[in-house]
Amino acid sequence: MSNQELAKILSEIASFLEMNEIAFKPRAYEHAAFSIQSLEEDVGEIYKKGGIKALENIPGVGRGIAERIEEYIKTGRVKDYEKLKKQFPVDIKSLMTIEGVGPKLVKKLYQKLKIKNIADLEKAAKTGKLRGLEGLGEKSEQKILKGIEFLRQSHGRFLLGHVLPVARKILENLRALPYIKQAEAAGSVRRMQETVGDLDILVISNKPDKVMDYFVHMPEVQGVLSKGPTKTSVRLKIGADADVRVLPPESFGAAFQYFTGDKYHNITLREIAIKKGYKLNEYGLYKDRRLVAGKTEEEIYKKLGMNCMDPEIRTNSGEIEAAIKGELPMLIGYDDLLGDLQVQTDWTDGENSIKEMAEAAKKQGLEYIVITDHTKSLAMANGSDEKRLVKQMAEIDKVQKQVSGIKILKSAEVNINKDGTLDINDETLAKLDVVGASVHSSFNMLEADMTKRIIRTMENPNVDILFHPTGRLIQKREPYKVNIDELIKTAKRTKTILEINAYPERLDLKDEYIRKAVSAGVKLAIDSDAHSVAHFKFLEFGIAQARRGWAGKKDVINTRPWPEMLKLLK
Repeated sequence: MSNQELAKILSEIASFLEMNEIAFKPRAYEHAAFSIQSLEEDVGEIYKKGGIKALENIPGVGRGIAERIEEYIKTGRVKDYEKLKKQFPVDIKSLMTIEGVGPKLVKKLYQKLKIKNIADLEKAAKTGKLRGLEGLGEKSEQKILKGIEFLRQSHGRFLLGHVLPVARKILENLRALPYIKQAEAAGSVRRMQETVGDLDILVISNKPDKVMDYFVHMPEVQGVLSKGPTKTSVRLKIGADADVRVLPPESFGAAFQYFTGDKYHNITLREIAIKKGYKLNEYGLYKDRRLVAGKTEEEIYKKLGMNCMDPEIRTNSGEIEAAIKGELPMLIGYDDLLGDLQVQTDWTDGENSIKEMAEAAKKQGLEYIVITDHTKSLAMANGSDEKRLVKQMAEIDKVQKQVSGIKILKSAEVNINKDGTLDINDETLAKLDVVGASVHSSFNMLEADMTKRIIRTMENPNVDILFHPTGRLIQKREPYKVNIDELIKTAKRTKTILEINAYPERLDLKDEYIRKAVSAGVKLAIDSDAHSVAHFKFLEFGIAQARRGWAGKKDVINTRPWPEMLKLLK
């Protein structure tokens, strides 16, 4: 069975329950879905080892949800889910990918206009039928149509955070086979690109037929597109396509290089090869039809007169020139983070307690976390006012005495008002160890106004970090219009840290903006934006994003011990 499949079912149950206006349960199902999606081990294996008790040990999975998971493992279905789908026969997952469309609106659209899918929604918006519904007008129709167009532009691509766990599971199973010497993922997964088109897997084996037979019957596979002795293509259950290629050892490095570098990186590399009298393709580097390199990537790059660069930066954005000059950046490592500067708890919209989050972070190898629950303007997240924030500070002191080996720092994710002021007074902010600020409302401002709004916030001497600086949700919401160059200049001037939010649907800042910030000498923070104990694993995606933006360890403040990190703040 697929963790992704199960997570989808639980997430949809959450949405259906919200459509029925059932309190509390939707959040529980949503958190369970997040946890299962983040698991490295297959849920079926967890159940096989420890039964329903083992399922209850998964973060966010209580007895009731564990019973639904057990039912799915045993029967391949969840009766409650099927009943809900009969009640609301809509493509809820697709409809809710449109910005501004949530469960309650889906219910209204179905009950009033019998809208079941995106095609129905688009037709209704184009013919002006939506504006007749309570709470919707012409602006709402235009926003929905814009959201549908935005979704189309990203069609056929999948979030790295959804694909990578599946890719790793496939590789783990392939590598366990005695007739496979090596198996690796290439392409956009190896480059840790924020979205993935398809999955490229390269294998060394002297029994290609056995490899292909095994691959097409893997539990992650939905259907076979083509099958051959050296290449097989399948459609995975998560919706993405995957190719497996079996290669001879002498060509593996050439194929690894070819299928990793993006199109423009490879074009430039081939042009350099031609100028040097070589021919380069996925089978090797040739001189007068004689193979001169191909076993490893390193020997190919060396023959072409350059150092081998990290996969994340193979995008033809200056890495080849840097490699030739011997000036490649020393990128931040995947084990370099010591702390996480954005962590939510059950005080607001998180799932777990302060203590549970601290213990989970410690298990993840972190030395400190910063508690950043939401503030009062975000009522939907049960945001705290000044009085409640002070109460939470006392609670953190209490928990700190109970948990050893990890430092818990006091903070808040303070909401930025429309005029750039904050929704918590300066007197309270001054009591916190760290202050993070973010935009959660009024996204549709003019660029000049949004830029002015955020700059005013950054100029507040209490504000240390600007969280998710552009507000984007990948494949769901475009970033708000803001002059990023002006924000970077202001960050440098005010010593404001810019966040790289590692949540798979955010990855905000974008890699190109990270590179600009690094060039300007602006310091960064990589944060998980964890809302559950399972979310600390997201830090890997933030580190990958930083690497794609050429950031080094020195550029990221939470690579330092917490006392040193605090000294870098305002």
